Amino acid sequence: MTEPIRVVLVDDQELVRAGLRPLAERDGDIIVIAEAADGRAGLSFVRELRPDIVLMDIRMPVMDGIEATGAIVSDAELDGVRVLMLTTFDEDENVFAAIRTGAAGYLLKDVSADDLRGAIRTVAAGDALLSPSVTAAVMRAVAEGGPSAADDRGLEGLTEREVEVLSGIGRGLTNDEIAAELFLSPATARTYVSRLLTRLDARDRAALIVLAYETGLVRPGGRSPR
Repeated sequence: MTEPIRVVLVDDQELVRAGLRPLAERDGDIIVIAEAADGRAGLSFVRELRPDIVLMDIRMPVMDGIEATGAIVSDAELDGVRVLMLTTFDEDENVFAAIRTGAAGYLLKDVSADDLRGAIRTVAAGDALLSPSVTAAVMRAVAEGGPSAADDRGLEGLTEREVEVLSGIGRGLTNDEIAAELFLSPATARTYVSRLLTRLDARDRAALIVLAYETGLVRPGGRSPR
């Protein structure tokens, strides 16, 4: 039997935690091993229990979710822990702060129960996840912000195939979907993704998604000009 995905739930509202826990655990393959009401307490549980996933609210007392996520990401001993932001706020600056701090996914709290569990599984499997509304916020911020530091890196050093894979990542495709679209084996697609993470100095797929938008490789609507 496959081990369940172990989750630490961090949210300052007790009613929210009470609602999320049974939704996450409904199918039996996800288990919430601890709950915390602020980022500092959540960080303490994460260091003690080493969960697979942290469901992290952004706006909390004592230590907010952005700061707590940064502490998790920067701790080499917590390298296997993935953070999924879950919040009522969809302001563009929060999206970018969460992703650039190292969050592997960002969902709004109006997500359905099935999508919540699917997001936990997706992030636990190593993929990044942005809900459609969050992806729209990313696109708005890129469009309004103009060129960013990411543009300086450019894509000139990438091969044509690497650019195609990055485009797929930017459009939200999984490794298997990229493999099918480009007629690659899943293992080869995973190799390309790993290579892109190294070549572009990106921590995870979420950072690659943002980079794909910032460089203009992927444009609103999921279109690629290349």
